[in-house]
Amino acid sequence: MTYVPPSQHLSPESEKAEYDKHQNSPDDAGYRKFLSRLFIPLQERLSPGSHGLDFGSGPGPTLSLMFEEAGHQVGLFDPFYAPDTQTLQGHYDFITASEVLEHLHDPAAELALLWSLLRPGAWLGIMTKLALDQSAFSRWHYKNDPTHVCFFSLQTMEWLAEKWQTEVQTIGKDVFLFQKSFWQ
Repeated sequence: MTYVPPSQHLSPESEKAEYDKHQNSPDDAGYRKFLSRLFIPLQERLSPGSHGLDFGSGPGPTLSLMFEEAGHQVGLFDPFYAPDTQTLQGHYDFITASEVLEHLHDPAAELALLWSLLRPGAWLGIMTKLALDQSAFSRWHYKNDPTHVCFFSLQTMEWLAEKWQTEVQTIGKDVFLFQKSFWQ
Protein backbone atom coordinates (compact mmCIF):
# COMPACT_ATOMS: atom_id res chain seq x y z
CA MET A 1 0.00 0.00 0.00
CA THR A 2 1.18 3.49 -0.77
CA TYR A 3 0.11 6.23 1.61
CA VAL A 4 0.39 10.01 1.26
CA PRO A 5 1.81 11.62 4.43
CA PRO A 6 -0.82 13.47 6.50
CA SER A 7 1.08 16.73 6.04
CA GLN A 8 0.11 16.53 2.34
CA HIS A 9 -3.59 15.81 2.91
CA LEU A 10 -6.15 18.48 2.07
CA SER A 11 -7.95 20.28 4.85
CA PRO A 12 -11.46 18.91 5.46
CA GLU A 13 -12.93 22.04 3.83
CA SER A 14 -10.79 21.67 0.70
CA GLU A 15 -11.48 17.95 0.55
CA LYS A 16 -15.24 18.51 0.68
CA ALA A 17 -14.95 21.24 -1.98
CA GLU A 18 -13.37 18.63 -4.29
CA TYR A 19 -16.17 16.13 -3.59
CA ASP A 20 -18.80 18.81 -4.22
CA LYS A 21 -17.56 18.90 -7.83
CA HIS A 22 -18.64 15.27 -8.38
CA GLN A 23 -21.73 14.87 -10.53
CA ASN A 24 -22.83 11.40 -9.37
CA SER A 25 -26.58 10.95 -9.53
CA PRO A 26 -28.96 8.00 -9.13
CA ASP A 27 -30.60 9.18 -12.36
CA ASP A 28 -27.37 8.73 -14.35
CA ALA A 29 -27.53 5.38 -16.19
CA GLY A 30 -23.78 5.47 -16.85
CA TYR A 31 -23.04 5.88 -13.14
CA ARG A 32 -25.36 2.98 -12.31
CA LYS A 33 -23.60 0.84 -14.90
CA PHE A 34 -20.26 1.72 -13.31
CA LEU A 35 -21.56 0.78 -9.84
CA SER A 36 -23.08 -2.44 -11.16
CA ARG A 37 -19.55 -3.87 -11.25
CA LEU A 38 -19.83 -4.08 -7.45
CA PHE A 39 -23.61 -4.30 -7.13
CA ILE A 40 -24.20 -7.39 -9.29
CA PRO A 41 -21.65 -9.78 -7.76
CA LEU A 42 -22.46 -8.70 -4.21
CA GLN A 43 -26.23 -8.83 -4.77
CA GLU A 44 -25.85 -12.41 -6.05
CA ARG A 45 -24.35 -13.42 -2.69
CA LEU A 46 -26.95 -11.78 -0.42
CA SER A 47 -30.04 -13.26 1.17
CA PRO A 48 -33.30 -11.46 0.40
CA GLY A 49 -33.98 -8.49 2.66
CA SER A 50 -30.40 -8.14 3.88
CA HIS A 51 -29.37 -5.10 5.90
CA GLY A 52 -26.37 -3.15 4.61
CA LEU A 53 -24.27 -0.03 5.02
CA ASP A 54 -23.02 2.16 2.18
CA PHE A 55 -19.79 3.50 3.70
CA GLY A 56 -18.60 6.66 1.95
CA SER A 57 -21.93 7.13 0.21
CA GLY A 58 -21.01 10.55 -1.15
CA PRO A 59 -23.21 13.48 -2.21
CA GLY A 60 -25.49 11.43 -4.48
CA PRO A 61 -26.02 8.01 -2.89
CA THR A 62 -26.75 5.58 -5.69
CA LEU A 63 -25.34 2.18 -4.74
CA SER A 64 -27.55 2.16 -1.64
CA LEU A 65 -30.56 2.95 -3.81
CA MET A 66 -29.72 0.07 -6.16
CA PHE A 67 -29.66 -2.33 -3.19
CA GLU A 68 -32.91 -0.88 -1.84
CA GLU A 69 -34.53 -1.38 -5.26
CA ALA A 70 -33.45 -5.04 -4.96
CA GLY A 71 -35.25 -5.35 -1.62
CA HIS A 72 -32.48 -4.65 0.89
CA GLN A 73 -32.31 -2.05 3.66
CA VAL A 74 -29.26 0.20 3.51
CA GLY A 75 -27.91 2.77 5.93
CA LEU A 76 -25.58 5.54 4.84
CA PHE A 77 -22.38 6.89 6.28
CA ASP A 78 -20.19 9.57 4.78
CA PRO A 79 -18.07 11.94 6.87
CA PHE A 80 -19.23 14.91 4.78
CA TYR A 81 -22.69 14.06 3.42
CA ALA A 82 -24.17 11.52 5.85
CA PRO A 83 -22.17 11.90 9.08
CA ASP A 84 -24.59 9.93 11.28
CA THR A 85 -22.19 7.95 13.48
CA GLN A 86 -25.14 5.90 14.78
CA THR A 87 -24.82 3.88 11.58
CA LEU A 88 -21.34 2.89 12.77
CA GLN A 89 -22.84 1.26 15.87
CA GLY A 90 -24.93 -1.38 14.07
CA HIS A 91 -24.13 -4.77 12.56
CA TYR A 92 -24.69 -5.56 8.92
CA ASP A 93 -25.15 -8.37 6.41
CA PHE A 94 -23.09 -6.38 3.92
CA ILE A 95 -21.05 -3.20 3.72
CA THR A 96 -20.03 -1.46 0.53
CA ALA A 97 -17.08 0.87 0.05
CA SER A 98 -17.13 1.97 -3.56
CA GLU A 99 -14.33 4.32 -4.60
CA VAL A 100 -13.68 4.97 -0.90
CA LEU A 101 -10.44 3.25 0.09
CA GLU A 102 -8.29 5.78 -1.73
CA HIS A 103 -9.75 8.51 0.53
CA LEU A 104 -9.10 6.84 3.90
CA HIS A 105 -6.91 8.90 6.19
CA ASP A 106 -6.50 6.08 8.73
CA PRO A 107 -7.02 2.93 6.64
CA ALA A 108 -6.05 0.44 9.36
CA ALA A 109 -8.56 1.85 11.86
CA GLU A 110 -11.33 2.48 9.32
CA LEU A 111 -11.09 -0.99 7.75
CA ALA A 112 -10.93 -2.62 11.20
CA LEU A 113 -14.11 -0.73 12.08
CA LEU A 114 -15.90 -1.91 8.94
CA TRP A 115 -14.85 -5.52 9.56
CA SER A 116 -16.12 -5.28 13.15
CA LEU A 117 -19.54 -4.10 11.92
CA LEU A 118 -20.07 -7.23 9.82
CA ARG A 119 -22.16 -10.07 11.20
CA PRO A 120 -20.73 -13.58 10.86
CA GLY A 121 -21.18 -14.66 7.23
CA ALA A 122 -21.56 -11.05 6.06
CA TRP A 123 -19.84 -9.46 3.07
CA LEU A 124 -17.55 -6.47 2.62
CA GLY A 125 -17.64 -5.25 -0.98
CA ILE A 126 -14.89 -2.90 -2.13
CA MET A 127 -14.38 -1.17 -5.44
CA THR A 128 -11.10 0.69 -5.94
CA LYS A 129 -8.41 0.98 -8.55
CA LEU A 130 -5.19 -0.83 -7.70
CA ALA A 131 -1.63 0.39 -7.83
CA LEU A 132 0.22 -2.05 -10.09
CA ASP A 133 3.91 -1.37 -9.55
CA GLN A 134 6.30 1.50 -8.88
CA SER A 135 6.90 2.28 -12.54
CA ALA A 136 3.20 2.33 -13.42
CA PHE A 137 2.42 4.33 -10.27
CA SER A 138 4.68 7.19 -11.36
CA ARG A 139 2.60 7.58 -14.57
CA TRP A 140 -0.80 6.83 -13.02
CA HIS A 141 -3.38 9.62 -13.33
CA TYR A 142 -5.29 8.29 -10.31
CA LYS A 143 -2.59 9.42 -7.89
CA ASN A 144 -2.99 13.03 -9.06
CA ASP A 145 -6.40 13.48 -7.42
CA PRO A 146 -5.60 15.49 -4.26
CA THR A 147 -8.28 13.59 -2.29
CA HIS A 148 -6.61 10.24 -3.03
CA VAL A 149 -4.24 9.53 -0.15
CA CYS A 150 -4.18 5.74 0.06
CA PHE A 151 -3.40 3.36 -2.80
CA PHE A 152 -3.97 -0.37 -2.45
CA SER A 153 -2.43 -3.19 -4.44
CA LEU A 154 -3.50 -6.78 -4.98
CA GLN A 155 -0.96 -7.74 -2.33
CA THR A 156 -2.72 -5.37 0.10
CA MET A 157 -6.04 -7.09 -0.59
CA GLU A 158 -4.44 -10.49 -0.01
CA TRP A 159 -2.86 -9.22 3.22
CA LEU A 160 -6.28 -8.02 4.42
CA ALA A 161 -7.80 -11.42 3.63
CA GLU A 162 -5.08 -13.14 5.64
CA LYS A 163 -5.52 -10.70 8.54
CA TRP A 164 -9.28 -11.27 8.51
CA GLN A 165 -8.87 -15.05 8.10
CA THR A 166 -10.83 -15.16 4.89
CA GLU A 167 -10.22 -15.13 1.15
CA VAL A 168 -10.55 -12.23 -1.23
CA GLN A 169 -12.73 -12.78 -4.27
CA THR A 170 -11.44 -10.55 -7.07
CA ILE A 171 -13.99 -9.58 -9.71
CA GLY A 172 -12.48 -7.89 -12.75
CA LYS A 173 -9.75 -5.36 -12.06
CA ASP A 174 -11.28 -3.35 -9.25
CA VAL A 175 -13.92 -5.24 -7.23
CA PHE A 176 -12.99 -7.20 -4.12
CA LEU A 177 -15.36 -9.22 -1.95
CA PHE A 178 -14.51 -10.48 1.53
CA GLN A 179 -16.84 -12.75 3.50
CA LYS A 180 -16.56 -12.81 7.26
CA SER A 181 -16.45 -16.36 8.53
CA PHE A 182 -19.35 -17.71 10.52
CA TRP A 183 -17.11 -18.38 13.52
CA GLN A 184 -15.70 -14.84 13.82
